[in-house]
Amino acid sequence: MGDSSRIAAPSTNSLTQSNFHVKTKVQCNSILFRLEGKVAIITGGASGIGESTTQLFWKNGAKVVIADIQDELGQAISDKLGVNVCYIHCDISNEEEVINLVDTTVAKFGHLDIMYNNAGILDRPFGSILDTTKIDLERVLRVNIVGSFLGAKHATRVMVPQRKGCILFTASACASIAGLATHSYAASKHGIVGLSKNLAAELGQYGIRVNCISPSGLVTGITSKHGATPEEIEAHLHELGNFKGKVLRVEDVAKAALYLASDDGGYVSGHNLVLDGGLSGVNPTMLKAVGLIQ
Repeated sequence: MGDSSRIAAPSTNSLTQSNFHVKTKVQCNSILFRLEGKVAIITGGASGIGESTTQLFWKNGAKVVIADIQDELGQAISDKLGVNVCYIHCDISNEEEVINLVDTTVAKFGHLDIMYNNAGILDRPFGSILDTTKIDLERVLRVNIVGSFLGAKHATRVMVPQRKGCILFTASACASIAGLATHSYAASKHGIVGLSKNLAAELGQYGIRVNCISPSGLVTGITSKHGATPEEIEAHLHELGNFKGKVLRVEDVAKAALYLASDDGGYVSGHNLVLDGGLSGVNPTMLKAVGLIQ
């Protein structure tokens, strides 16, 4: 048979390159889909931190249930992202609605892996205890503490038989640094940090990890309702912050939630992940006094 009819064998180099590309593609997919097969509920998922986390979890392969009282926003996100995302109206301070949220999620998707208790409210930017009303105090505690407690309680109810799961909370850096928020809001966020740690002590025996994320000031759906523009808020926060050259954004909190919810954080429990650019861990007074920093 003449040379023109021979089929050339692939070179060693071409085989090596092909194997490299296949291996790299598999590795990239495994990195991208860090929540493949997971089912997550995100309260307050229609805006701010919750919306950003919804999109990031979905991009990483999770089936996501958006729980919120902002029906139009929540449904719009669900419609945009498609089949693996749904919206359920839920007032987290109402236990019957939380029960319905969890039970509907399990009925639809078969199980629940991640419960992110993110929804919360702010009474006002700042204020004295002397002009804080009992009504405002109870409203903040009812949503931030009671709502988070109920979400964790009913997630635990379905996770214990599975003997695995992840419960997350959004707390705040005001639970680490005094003077950053109103007394009502600070009390509620201190409570969330304590609840998270206490739950980690109980639920570790069932393979359920419990953590919270404590961001410092950032622009969210809550902060945007209090007068200043997002640009003005970010400029002010940057000036007050310890870490320069970057401002904290909702996407940063979503990435922290992804880490804690994924197998990358598989041995992390009872932890309060503070996202504050080092603010809670430093005191620059002396460095400023000697002129080392401005």
